[in-house]
Amino acid sequence: QVQLAESGGGSVQAGGSLRLSCAASGRTFGPYPMGWFRQAPGKEREFVTSISTSGERTYYADSVKGRFTISRDNAKNMVYLQMNSLKPEDTAVYFCAQSRGRVIIPRQTNDVGYWGQGTQVTVSS
Repeated sequence: QVQLAESGGGSVQAGGSLRLSCAASGRTFGPYPMGWFRQAPGKEREFVTSISTSGERTYYADSVKGRFTISRDNAKNMVYLQMNSLKPEDTAVYFCAQSRGRVIIPRQTNDVGYWGQGTQVTVSS
């Protein structure tokens, strides 16, 4: 089993920043491609960003390009999401995710093998 635990969520005003962390534990069997998804009230869970096993490749949804940065520290079993220039539309529960086997990079919910419990991010105008 793999457990993913997010932290760092909170409330900020538009234009502010937050840094989310995801700690992986259990039988991870080494690093896997990881990602962040988010789900706002009344909306489907959507892709935000993902990162390759080594960290050399990253992908971002158009809505967050230039504002969010994903990174990882495999020695610490950690994945991070730095969120800058936050907008009210970024308000959502943010989920850390680990790819299923045979998935190179998670880009949709079906690509995910393990989910964190989520952490709330609220951006006020």
